[in-house]
Amino acid sequence: MDRLHENRIYTGTVESYSSEGLGIVRLDGAVVFVPQAVRGETIDLKITKVMKTAAAGEIVKIHKPSPDRAQPECPDYGRCGGCDFQHLTYPEELWAKRQRVQDALTRLGGADIRVEEILGAKNPLHYRNKSQYPVGADGAIGFYRARSHQVVPVKRCLIQPEAADKTAAAVGEWMRRYKVPAYDEATGKGLVRHVYVRVNRKGESLCCVVINGRQAPREPELAAYVCATVPHTAGVLVNSNTKRGNVILGEKYRTLWGRDYLMDTLCGLEFKLSVPSFYQVNRDQAEALYGKALDYAGLTGRETVLDLYCGIGTITLCLAKRAGRVIGAEIVPAAIRDAKENAARNHIENAEFFCGDAAETAARLEAEGLRPDVITVDPPRKGLAPEVIGSIAAMGPERVVYVSCDPATLGRDVKRFGELGYRAVRACAVDMFPATRHVESVVLLERYDMDGRRIDHGERTDSDDHP
Repeated sequence: MDRLHENRIYTGTVESYSSEGLGIVRLDGAVVFVPQAVRGETIDLKITKVMKTAAAGEIVKIHKPSPDRAQPECPDYGRCGGCDFQHLTYPEELWAKRQRVQDALTRLGGADIRVEEILGAKNPLHYRNKSQYPVGADGAIGFYRARSHQVVPVKRCLIQPEAADKTAAAVGEWMRRYKVPAYDEATGKGLVRHVYVRVNRKGESLCCVVINGRQAPREPELAAYVCATVPHTAGVLVNSNTKRGNVILGEKYRTLWGRDYLMDTLCGLEFKLSVPSFYQVNRDQAEALYGKALDYAGLTGRETVLDLYCGIGTITLCLAKRAGRVIGAEIVPAAIRDAKENAARNHIENAEFFCGDAAETAARLEAEGLRPDVITVDPPRKGLAPEVIGSIAAMGPERVVYVSCDPATLGRDVKRFGELGYRAVRACAVDMFPATRHVESVVLLERYDMDGRRIDHGERTDSDDHP
C-alpha cells in the first residue's frame, strides 16, 4: 500500500459497493472504501486511512453525480449509524443488495447459481414494528453513531413508526420532568438504558423501559406520560438489566399498566408477541420472505418438515398449512411456549415444538431416526455451526431451505453443504431492511449423489438406508 498516502487527493471511479454499503474505488489495484459514493461516479477522494490490504477515503468532489444519487430525506443521515443507503435511489439500493448476495454465493459459497430476483418493499418507510432506542449518559434518546456507542439524539426516524418515536419522546419527557438519571456505560451507574417499543398491524404499541435496577422512581407517572402521548398504547413495562455489556434486555419484567403482549397477524395467522419474542421487524416483507421459503420447500401436503431456529413458530406454522407434519425447535424456552400457544390459537394440529440447542437437537433427531423430507433453517447472523450442517446432511432431506440474514455466513454454509452433497439450486434476495445495508435471502439446496444426480427419498443409494 506504499503507493497510497494519507491526506493525498486521488481521482477514481466507483465500481460497486462493499458489504457495509461503502463505495469501492480501485486505485492501481488497491481497494479504497468511500462512504456515500455511488456506482459509476468519477470522484476526487482524499485518503483518510491506509491499512495493510485496503484504504479508506472520503469524497472531495463529484465530477458528475450519478442519476442514482438521491438527496437524503433524514436530517440525521451521516451522523446516526442506522441507515446506509439514503444517498441512493431505491432501485440502486436493491441492485447493491442483490449483488451482495450474489457475490457471497459465488465467491464464498462456490455456487454456480444466479440470484433470481430481489423482492423490494412496496413502502420502504416507517416499516419497523420493533424499535430499540439507546439512552446516552447525557439523557439523549436516539440511535448510535456508526461504529460507536455515542448516542445521536433523533426526534423522527424515517424507518420507525410514528408511535415508536412518540413513545421514546414521552419517556424522555418523563426523565427530564422527574430528573430520572440515564445509564452511563463507562461507569455502570445511572438508571435508564433503553426504550423498547413494539407496534402491531392495528397500530397498538407496547412500551418497555430497560433500567439498571429493580425499580424506577415515579413509575405511575411514566405510564401516564406514555399513554397520554400515544393513546393506542396497550401496555407499559419495565425490564431490569443490571449487567454490564451490550445485551439490551434483562430477564425480569414488570407490567406498570395494561398488558405485557401484543397480538399481530402474519401470513393469515395470529401471533402473540411479548417483548423478547423473535419476530421479523418488517411484517410485509416477512410475508414475502416466508412466501418464497414455502415456494422453495415444494410441499404437497404429505411431507415431514423440520424447522430449526423456529422462534415463536412463524415459519413453522406457515409450513404446517402445506405439510403433513412439522417439527419446530428453538433454544429459548419462552419462544417455545409462545409457539405452542400460537399453534393452538390458529387451530394447527400437525405442528409440534420442543426446546433445545440446534446442534444438540439436530444430532438427537438424527440419532432417533428422523428422516424429514425438508429441513428449513433461519439462524442468527453467525449462521450454522458445522455440526448442525453435519446432522442435517446425515438426516438426508431432499431439500434444505436456508433463510439467511447475513450473506457472508450464508456463503460459508453453502460451501459446507456442498462438501456434504447438497447443491444450491435457487436463490432469492429480500429487502427486509430498506435504507440499511442488511439484506435477507432464501436459498434452496438439493441433495445430489457422487455422479451429480439429484436424490429424492425414492432414489436412496444403499449407503443412505436408515432405520
